[in-house]
Amino acid sequence: MAVRAGTTAVVTGGARGFGKAFGAALAEEGAAVVLIDIDADAVERAAADLRRSGLVAIGFAGDVTDETALAAIMAEAAEIHGGIDVLINNAGLHSDEYSRPILDMGLAKTRRLLDVNVVGVIACTLAAHPYMTGRSGASVVNIASAAAHLGGTAYGTSKLAVIGLTITFARELGISGIRVNAISPGMIATDTIRAELPDAVQERVKAMQLIDISGSEVDVVEAMLYLTSERARFVTGETLRVTGGMAAGV
Repeated sequence: MAVRAGTTAVVTGGARGFGKAFGAALAEEGAAVVLIDIDADAVERAAADLRRSGLVAIGFAGDVTDETALAAIMAEAAEIHGGIDVLINNAGLHSDEYSRPILDMGLAKTRRLLDVNVVGVIACTLAAHPYMTGRSGASVVNIASAAAHLGGTAYGTSKLAVIGLTITFARELGISGIRVNAISPGMIATDTIRAELPDAVQERVKAMQLIDISGSEVDVVEAMLYLTSERARFVTGETLRVTGGMAAGV
């Protein structure tokens, strides 16, 4: 079992994609899941889908850059469930629109990217920290990207910062009994990837892998379940690359 029954898990960007998959997997393992997403209707639908399956889930509309709103959401989630055990910092801007040179994007768009992808991780972690302190097995997982290890885009730079924050928070929160790790997914055939990247680009990226298989959401979900489990009790400050070897390196 990845998480203990009775665990409370908060997932940002929980309305769709990886976030929705993380929430479903944690709920199926027995966690009470709290989904946060800027899309109010979509996050409520995602939570309702889980509840219809007999699982425990609640959805909150919230922007990960809004410190006041996050504080209220985390406080309410902790009050309902008695605390917070797992935080998955998944929310982020990641479309083709943000995977461009900074010279093309300009300052305003780059600032927005960093505000969501970097400051959002800080804001969510700070908001959840008081309710995670001292709880057995408490764990934060940040979602980075293979782009962080390859360089060349503003998006990759934002995710490199997430990896740096993972080490920083692992050092700072360890005294509170909280482990902090990250996952760098490679090219995963999500709806966004299929919609935005031409087949030729997907094939070119896949050719960078060391193994000739296609990654799926399940691969990233399994990594998350490992990092939030007791099996990873001696693992903190690490980034697990789930890239088919595309981002292999030291």
